[in-house]
Amino acid sequence: MRIARILQNSKETFAIINKNDKVITRDEIIEQTNLILPFDAEDFLFFGYAKYVRDNALSKLSFCHETQEFRFLPPIIKTFKIICLSFNYTDQGNWIRFGNHPPKDPVIYLKPRTSLIGPFDNILCPVFVNELDYEGELAFIIGKRCKKTNTYEALDFVAGYFILNDISARDIQFVDKQYGRAKGFDTFGPCGPWVTTVDEIPEPNKLHLTTKVNGEIRQKSSTENMVLKVSEIICKLSKVMTLEPGDIVSTGTPSGTGLSMSSNLKYLKDNDIVEVEIEKLGSIRNKVLYVDE
Repeated sequence: MRIARILQNSKETFAIINKNDKVITRDEIIEQTNLILPFDAEDFLFFGYAKYVRDNALSKLSFCHETQEFRFLPPIIKTFKIICLSFNYTDQGNWIRFGNHPPKDPVIYLKPRTSLIGPFDNILCPVFVNELDYEGELAFIIGKRCKKTNTYEALDFVAGYFILNDISARDIQFVDKQYGRAKGFDTFGPCGPWVTTVDEIPEPNKLHLTTKVNGEIRQKSSTENMVLKVSEIICKLSKVMTLEPGDIVSTGTPSGTGLSMSSNLKYLKDNDIVEVEIEKLGSIRNKVLYVDE
């Protein structure tokens, strides 16, 4: 099932999108099923409503809208933590700081939820940022409280998957020597286009990932190339911190970012279009706009 937060007639609600990209809204689900549903996508996803609709009503629903009729919002906004991984792809190739071997544990930083924007919203970059970069990533949402789990049970705590572009101000990153400010700007977290529930993604580490800038392929990889797989990430993170429903984990990016290129011409410029596509999850497309401070 694919669940999206949308604006309908300037009102926030949620919808289900079928495999033909047809849409049915919350109110229409209620009309067609007489079910009592929550107002928020998060409650629909975390408290069993989505599973009930999928198992008992989905095949009977009439999907009557096109996706173009709605503005798509970040699929999850009620999140306590956005946990992002660095150095988590084998094709990145530079492990000097870890003794020339990939890290055995997640190298993480936190991104504020105020950075999240919808899958087709504009990335607004302050003019004082000189080296703006993209990072196409697989993200997942924790669906139930998780503490000190093991790799065998870890995927049971995932509610669904979506795309996140971890936009980064590299020049600020180099000055600060850490990632919080460089990746924490408002709009530096385009994501979506919806949450694809776990029943449709049995193998999260076998998904193709592509990032394009103005139609040019910059990143082309697979989640199979992750150093730490999704189950390992959850297991190791849960030994450090309690993971809660709504927490977002972004699993790192493969090679091909502007930072990894030999020319700074590969950094994002005003009016550039960045697209990230992940197999089975859809795609997001965002324009870069440089704005005054």
